Amino acid sequence: MTHPPFQAKPLPPELRAIEEPMTMNPREDRLDLLLADADERRPVLDEGLPDDAAQRAPRPRKARDANHWRRTDADRNDLTLQRWAVIAPEDREGDRMLEAIQPLVALREAEQGSPARVYRVPHGMDAKRSADFRRDIYWSEEVAEEDRPLYLMMLGDLHHTSVELQHALANDALTGRVHFTDGAGETDLAGYAAYAEKVVRYAQRGTPETSPELLFYAAPDGSAATVTGKLRLVGPSLATSMDAHARGKLPVASVREISAASVDDLLAGGGGARPSVLLSVSHGLGAPRRGWRREEDAWRRQGALVIAHDEILDAERLRGQAFLPGGMWFYLACLGAGTPAESVYHAWLSQLAQEDRYGGSLKAVLRSLPASGQRPFVAALPQAALANPAGPLAVIGHVDLAWTYSFSGTKSLSESKKSRIYRPLEVLARGSRAGIALEALMEFYRGANDDLAQSYQIEADARAAGRADPTDRADRAHLWMLRNDLRGYVLLGDPAARLPLQQLALRAEAPAPAEVACTQPEAPAADAAPAAPAREAAVLAMIRGDDAPRAIAARARVSLETLWSWVDAYRAGGRERLGR
Repeated sequence: MTHPPFQAKPLPPELRAIEEPMTMNPREDRLDLLLADADERRPVLDEGLPDDAAQRAPRPRKARDANHWRRTDADRNDLTLQRWAVIAPEDREGDRMLEAIQPLVALREAEQGSPARVYRVPHGMDAKRSADFRRDIYWSEEVAEEDRPLYLMMLGDLHHTSVELQHALANDALTGRVHFTDGAGETDLAGYAAYAEKVVRYAQRGTPETSPELLFYAAPDGSAATVTGKLRLVGPSLATSMDAHARGKLPVASVREISAASVDDLLAGGGGARPSVLLSVSHGLGAPRRGWRREEDAWRRQGALVIAHDEILDAERLRGQAFLPGGMWFYLACLGAGTPAESVYHAWLSQLAQEDRYGGSLKAVLRSLPASGQRPFVAALPQAALANPAGPLAVIGHVDLAWTYSFSGTKSLSESKKSRIYRPLEVLARGSRAGIALEALMEFYRGANDDLAQSYQIEADARAAGRADPTDRADRAHLWMLRNDLRGYVLLGDPAARLPLQQLALRAEAPAPAEVACTQPEAPAADAAPAAPAREAAVLAMIRGDDAPRAIAARARVSLETLWSWVDAYRAGGRERLGR
């Protein structure tokens, strides 16, 4: 079957400008990467890769993920039915993170009418331990179905609460993450507090607006990847949005493309007071040709938005600037949300680079991927955006290399499959919570994942029956690329955040931030000496994440510091050590 191009009829006059400036056409059947080097700010793989290169990709470690949706008949925006919880590192640093976001915790507790469950997890959980946590803790039979939270907000950098855990839980829940660091890579509790205050402020007061603005932007650098992004994603999405808005089917105030060749132009285009949803397509800043001199340089700059050679929107440039206040940002770029401990593409690209089949560009790509033992991290640009009081409430971005596969066809890369990205934008624009928007994208991931698993199963069945393998390896290669490109998207921010439209504001339903501080339980001035069973009960409550640490300490009538000393003793020597 021959598919028509994404425009079945001539473009309307207001959209003709989208195509007219283009001096090059997107290549057919090429793998385009949205990554630029930090020296010349040019694409590191501008020539792309032939689509058959993906046929040499390894089989995924896990071909199928289970999905356990609950209460599908209930409104997923209703926290009284779906519940919200926090996942934090199990150490003192995690405790400080929890304390910094207490106003947000109190807001969600008021919204759902029950205490927020707090899960505590060890640092750096790998895929197996993450799967064990999902099975044994999240799906524990001891938790009543109506109390199991659908919304999970993770705290910490990618070495605190791992991206593997985020991926594992995203099969069953709506996950998001926040983390903020200072210039030296240390946790910035002020950033946590600023983000919590912003979400609470917008949720309580809303804005005068009843509908958002829908914005689109493609960096005008003329590279193959961004040209493809404009012609196959931004252009079709803009046309669909304008048509739906004109017919009264899309509840937005306006649909607009930002034309920006500089950082100032982009900030001005996204700096309006009306809550907005923005899709941006650009290269993400990768490593220099000789690699980053210091790890801190990568933490500070990797994943920044490349507009042109001398125009980079990074965290430093964004601080103090109004950009998407109270809005939502779909930031499509390599490493835009962060850099993982291990890229899913590393083994495949390393093999191709060793064979030297595609020049030296692949080695440049590999320089931006983490080396063994390097710390994974959340990118600085979305951190700055979320900590900014006049910034967005959530950012969807990529924690790995981002290709044009997520909005291109599967068998033919010349197709537009813009609905994979457009659907989350539409969900956000209609006022749903940010986690639901990411879930709309993950549905496409699961479809590709299931198709890939089926391909391997058909091959195995044929081998067992002594038949010839009927699978198409080219189709499998396309599915492998699509599956991994879609899986790389994560949500940064509270998954329960939503646009602060007038009709969605909580008004007097939640306590104001100043009142929240007064409602927190205070530890007694002097610690009592509870019996060993009471100490053990408090420690186990901490390990299970039954409640916030301060609340557990208040029930035990000890200080938070004493409670943590019990936890340390229990981990070091169990009940015997705790009883001393």
